[in-house]
Amino acid sequence: MEKLPDRIALIADIHGNADALQAVLADMAGRGIGAVLNLGDHFSGPLDAAGTWTQLSGAGFHALRGNHDRYLIEQAPEAMWPSDRIAHQALPEAALDWIRALPASLSFDGVYACHATPQDDNTYWSHRATEAGGVTLRDRAEIERFAEGIDAGLILCAHTHLPVALHLGGGRMLVNPGSVGCPGYDDVAPYPHVVETGTPDASYAVLARDGPRWRVTFRQVPYDTARMVAAARDNGREAWARAVGTGWISEL
Repeated sequence: MEKLPDRIALIADIHGNADALQAVLADMAGRGIGAVLNLGDHFSGPLDAAGTWTQLSGAGFHALRGNHDRYLIEQAPEAMWPSDRIAHQALPEAALDWIRALPASLSFDGVYACHATPQDDNTYWSHRATEAGGVTLRDRAEIERFAEGIDAGLILCAHTHLPVALHLGGGRMLVNPGSVGCPGYDDVAPYPHVVETGTPDASYAVLARDGPRWRVTFRQVPYDTARMVAAARDNGREAWARAVGTGWISEL
């Protein structure tokens, strides 16, 4: 089984934010990154899916498929939510073919990666939605159950857009790098709820091997959000504009 380099970068949930991705890639330069793992949801959003594809195509990252990537290739455009439909309209067929070829998970020597949980690409691993309309950390037993059968010391996930590093039983660690391009969103299942990071900065993680463990450094990268905010508004997606511009969905 392939062994990853001793220093890797972890990105996820770009959601078509080409300018945030560009800022993250620039921030990686000179940090001795030996490989990049990309945990999915690359394009869906009212921003710049085509520009995101231009940066990702041929980048050589280890990439897997997220739930919104799956929607782009499994649903008819007229059945898609607006964020998926806008991205689908902007992408060339080569990008959709690339998504079709992506695996749902990745395994390396001592490392396992998926988009959400091993069982379902649309279930939060570290957090759960609440009837009050937000999210909260799951009970440890719930988090551990999702990891049953995984003996990798480093487990990687995304989907919540919230950066976390949690220590599990057996010396394992669960890491979510947060979202490159979508720092806040709302959803309807299992209850209507909002996820907000409170910062517009692009988020990713750098992981360095430290003996049998990995050291995790979360990076918050400022960038000029103006073009992406304008794109969201031009597409009639004001909540996206607020999230990209401020890190908040909710209004004061």
